[in-house]
Amino acid sequence: MNVLFLAAVEPETYAVDLGEVILTASPMVQAVLWLLIGMSAICWFIVGYKWYYFYRAGRANRQFLEIFWNSKRMDGIGEEAEKLPQSPAARVFLEAYAEMGRLKSRDEEGPNKGLHTGFENIERAARRATQEEVARLEQLVPFLATTGSTAPFIGLFGTVWGIVEAFAAIPKSGGGILDKVAGPMAHALIATAVGLLAAIPAVMAYNWFVRKTRVAVMQVDSFSSEFLNIVRRHFFS
Repeated sequence: MNVLFLAAVEPETYAVDLGEVILTASPMVQAVLWLLIGMSAICWFIVGYKWYYFYRAGRANRQFLEIFWNSKRMDGIGEEAEKLPQSPAARVFLEAYAEMGRLKSRDEEGPNKGLHTGFENIERAARRATQEEVARLEQLVPFLATTGSTAPFIGLFGTVWGIVEAFAAIPKSGGGILDKVAGPMAHALIATAVGLLAAIPAVMAYNWFVRKTRVAVMQVDSFSSEFLNIVRRHFFS
């Protein structure tokens, strides 16, 4: 009676060298991978830059608003606002205050030419400065949305290209099909993974910065409205 002994053989493990896989990919797949890596690097730069920008803007805004509401002199507020160039609210104030100065200088020309008739000019200056601050707050953020929406499809293109290369290698493989197909298939899967790795953080960062921008814009709009009300009440009533 024959007795069969089944020996448990420990499976062989393989270490995947990501750099080697990328460098041995076809030129098209390499182009896709490097494009995705570049987009991801730019996104991370934007994340760091915008985080620091919002941090400084928020801190400077709080300092300026505290000065604004506790001060009784416009010229004193203007001097302090010039020391806080990172504050969006301070920049809006400086634009409107500069327009007030120009109108005040026209008072010397005669009645109905200066500050007492120029509230619309001050309002336009404040609105224009507010719009400039909104554009500054939104700067670079759309690239995160672009990366989040396009990176998976760019990675998918690399995946499809790698699969096509794998199938194209089958007729030339002779007896070793696996050896010829494994490389292109690995490149294809890596393209998908890199696309997702670029897209997911970009989408998360975009949503976070959109919320921060919305809050900052509300603060600037609120300050602009309050400041214009104060100007109207004290100079145009």
